[in-house]
Amino acid sequence: MIEFIKGVFILSGALFMLLAALGILRLPDLLTRMHATTKAAALGVILIMLAVALHFGEVDVVARALAIIVFILMTAPVAAHVIGRAGYFVGSKLWSGTVKDELRPNYDPLTHELKSGMETEANARREPKESDPS
Repeated sequence: MIEFIKGVFILSGALFMLLAALGILRLPDLLTRMHATTKAAALGVILIMLAVALHFGEVDVVARALAIIVFILMTAPVAAHVIGRAGYFVGSKLWSGTVKDELRPNYDPLTHELKSGMETEANARREPKESDPS
């Protein structure tokens, strides 16, 4: 039974990694490619590490496999965020089918600063100040 579970984990992990590789080749822009590689490749590595932990069953190997899983879970989202943000800042073209760009009204391309959503909403609700009566 354990052999079957290990086989399922390895095949599933390999398929998710293949899916990530196909996503890099087939998807139209940086942000969608980044999404495919982050999600599918991370899940593929996690499944393969689970198979490794089951196969060897030794405490030190299991601990290393679990450490790798935790490392992937902690670093993949951060790396994807940094890559996506850098791509947006350098002007990477969005796919023509992109429906909504929520950063555009909050991003200043000259200073590369983002305004928070709360800041923008507060500015939209604020009424114009009246000038001092003379």
